[in-house]
Amino acid sequence: MDGILALAIGNLLSPIILFFALGLLASFARSDLSIPEAVAKGLSIYLLISIGFKGGVSVSDHGLDGTLLLSLVAGLILSFTLPLIAFALLRGITRLDVTDAAAVAAHYGSISIVTFVAATSVIGSAGLAAEGYMVAVAAVMEAPAILSALWLIARYGTAGAEFEEGLMREILLNGSIVLLVGSFAIGWITGADGMEMIAPFIVAPFQGVLCLFLLDMGLVAGRGLREARSVLTPGVFVFGVVMPPIGAVLGLGAGLLLGLSTGGVVLFMTLCASASYIAVPAAMRVAVPEANPSVYLTLALGVTFPFNLTLGIPLYLAVASLVTGA
Repeated sequence: MDGILALAIGNLLSPIILFFALGLLASFARSDLSIPEAVAKGLSIYLLISIGFKGGVSVSDHGLDGTLLLSLVAGLILSFTLPLIAFALLRGITRLDVTDAAAVAAHYGSISIVTFVAATSVIGSAGLAAEGYMVAVAAVMEAPAILSALWLIARYGTAGAEFEEGLMREILLNGSIVLLVGSFAIGWITGADGMEMIAPFIVAPFQGVLCLFLLDMGLVAGRGLREARSVLTPGVFVFGVVMPPIGAVLGLGAGLLLGLSTGGVVLFMTLCASASYIAVPAAMRVAVPEANPSVYLTLALGVTFPFNLTLGIPLYLAVASLVTGA
């Protein structure tokens, strides 16, 4: 137990977590600190290219096998299933109506690629490696949760939901998905030779860029919490910190059944525990415009994202290390 606690504290004191905390505290203190929007977008593009490319190179070195395919299937199933669990929990402990509960639930079946990137950095700092194809698992877990949410609204809502023409195309062509999958494909095609060519660009600067990006995320999350305090009723807040561990437990089970490495198990837990705040909000605005954005955005970005970054990822790493004996 002491070893797990020491591991968790060590990760909490890592630069990426502390830069996020700095942004959060600066926002709460109403500092004029800010990251220009163009710079923030550039940082996110860099991170997506870097993590996608490195994942593709890893698959190129590893080769296709049954575990990769089963991991993709497991990711799809979990992305469909997690919103159903989240919806039931929300209806039980909050007063959210069917539409808002389903919209929130969709975010918790999809994934946060930034949380995934942070977890990748944390396991690397802990001296662990993970299967490169976890990037592909992240990509396939983006959209299924949205379909689950639309089914929930159609099944339990009074007005029902319409799957508007072109919605799936918009989801699949979301910029973050295109960049992540495209970079993964390029890394897979070019392999080790490609990595050697651009390693000075995507390896050495990665940690520093991630720190800058999470400083901005801390500022954004802090502003969201300040401006939407009325949305965070006790039940809603409790959901935002209880649902991630529930998802992580399912990810732990899936990772162990698939025979993933300790690092791979941590990433699967993180994917199942995270909440989308990019792809799903964009889809909800199109498919379910009557859902309240202040509810789902505040929960995903203002509650669950900070929870996972400061407490969740260190906890998932500690549990996975204990279970696998790493």
